Amino acid sequence: MRTSAATVCLSGSLVEKLHACAAAGFDGVEIFEPDLVASESGPEEIRALAKRLGLSLDLYQPFRDFEGVTPELLADNLRRAEAKFALMQRLGIEMILVCSNVATATIDSDQTSADQLRALGELAEVYGVRVAFEALAWGRFVDDYRRSWRIVERADHARIGLCLDSFHILSRGHDPAGIEQIPGEKIFYLQLADAPALSMDVLSWSRHHRLFPGEGAWDLGAFVSHVLCTGYSGPLSLEVFNDIFRQTDVARTAAHARRSLAWLEDQVAQRQAAGRSPAAVSSGGLVRLPRTPSPAGLDFVEIKAENTSAVEQTLGQLGFTFRGQHRTKPVRLWSAGRARVVLNEQYARDQQPHLAALGFDVADLDGAVARAKALQAPPVYRRTYAGEVALQAVRAPDGTEIFLCPSPRDGVEPEWTAEFEHGVTTPERSGGVPPARIDHVNLVQRWQEFDEAVLFYTSVLGLDASVAVEVAGPTGLVRSQVMRTADGFIRVPLNVAPPVLETSGLPQHIAFSTDRIDDLAREARDRGLEFLTVPDNYYDDLVARFDLASETVAHLRELGLLYDREPDGEFVHFYTATVGEVFFEVVQRHGGYDGYGAGNAPVRLAAQRASWARGSQLGAK
Repeated sequence: MRTSAATVCLSGSLVEKLHACAAAGFDGVEIFEPDLVASESGPEEIRALAKRLGLSLDLYQPFRDFEGVTPELLADNLRRAEAKFALMQRLGIEMILVCSNVATATIDSDQTSADQLRALGELAEVYGVRVAFEALAWGRFVDDYRRSWRIVERADHARIGLCLDSFHILSRGHDPAGIEQIPGEKIFYLQLADAPALSMDVLSWSRHHRLFPGEGAWDLGAFVSHVLCTGYSGPLSLEVFNDIFRQTDVARTAAHARRSLAWLEDQVAQRQAAGRSPAAVSSGGLVRLPRTPSPAGLDFVEIKAENTSAVEQTLGQLGFTFRGQHRTKPVRLWSAGRARVVLNEQYARDQQPHLAALGFDVADLDGAVARAKALQAPPVYRRTYAGEVALQAVRAPDGTEIFLCPSPRDGVEPEWTAEFEHGVTTPERSGGVPPARIDHVNLVQRWQEFDEAVLFYTSVLGLDASVAVEVAGPTGLVRSQVMRTADGFIRVPLNVAPPVLETSGLPQHIAFSTDRIDDLAREARDRGLEFLTVPDNYYDDLVARFDLASETVAHLRELGLLYDREPDGEFVHFYTATVGEVFFEVVQRHGGYDGYGAGNAPVRLAAQRASWARGSQLGAK
């Protein structure tokens, strides 16, 4: 299907927005009136630029507060409309969005509104334009798409139709199934936005918190399916009011927006293929992304720095085995069970240890690469030499490199590990209790990248997004949302920290699982591992929180372990001190525990802040 985006979705000037939409692959745009009013380019220049870029100008919007008014005000509204119609002719736009009245309506009558829209249709006929009437969720009298359709039906004019907006329908909890009763030719335009589940006034929700499809709480695949069932043949258009998107790089946001529509079209097509959409929906014109299963596991994590020796020391203390040095690069491999950590010192001058890459096991490598390409995920290039495995990679919004690795056979090491020499040739080691695998990887996102990252991991890798939660920390709330597979074998929590932390480092961490955490903690301590300091107050509070036996609490205190419990199981874990911008966690899950010890996060954040402060004070002397 054709795709479009409202210029209000993006930052920058109108000219910059048009260039960005064309580069991202949109077919057209909606012109948001304030963007044109503030532009240095005249209507004819904008029209010519759009033509050169291959963009259609699909909609001029918004025209406000027209219907439900007195005859005197109607005359002035028609005067305003005529001026806009003349402007639209200069722009070459054939459709205008008219929002339901929120300010000047005084007559609560479907017939009055219909009569006034019919008068507008007569004027539109003269200028060769069409009017798409939209029920705003906060309209004075018309706030439901079903009522707006009754009014359009009564107006009975060829130039008057509907604009359906997912936000205005879903935010009010209206059932979109009724859309199927509307003739497709009377749905002139479709605007789409997702949104988080929030409890706030709908106007503020709309103005500041809309999201691109796939980033919020709504089933837009079902919504679009209802619309397509009518025979609607216009574009799928994004209208997303969001404070973050209007501040970030215009080209990057446009590409992000286009990715969301590709993902949404594929969701609708999947519903049709699975028989979950009305039979009248045709998926023939929809984007179909390459089908590929979700990743089966985490192949490796990579930590990069000019000097990774401190990380090597910590890994050794945790029971990892040195597997060797890469034959052509300053890169080393450490492993424990199925947990593999690559330490990369190439092109890393002046860089502190930080989490640079994740490798995901994919069953269909060609399909996974094709899907990433179709979603415009930025490719990553790394030099490889003869005889080396050329792994495919793309870049996540925060810069993390995501490698797509062919899934190895059970019990067989990945092919690329053979490139490491002069270390222990097998991952097993005698004695000790090394970790078994990577349980989860926690990635900290900058505030302006968080929503884009959620869409990236759901669309490109097919991970599921949990409901976002907020955790209290010493410098403010930390928003967290987990990207994961249904079986929980891959878990990638995304955290956005308070802005103050951006000036003091953004530590990320890798969590390893074990089934003998007590023994592992003792062995690590005997090897000199520096644990994150846990205050005594925490252990005193455990008794009140969980009614644990005093002996159990004393045992946890002795080993520096933290504890959490859910109805289905228990969680025991500990953290290492931070090295550069990364730290490690070791966890043991009991029963059906499926969380991450969220109740312990404030203690961890406070301890890390105190440790960072002590380090800063020492560095200043």
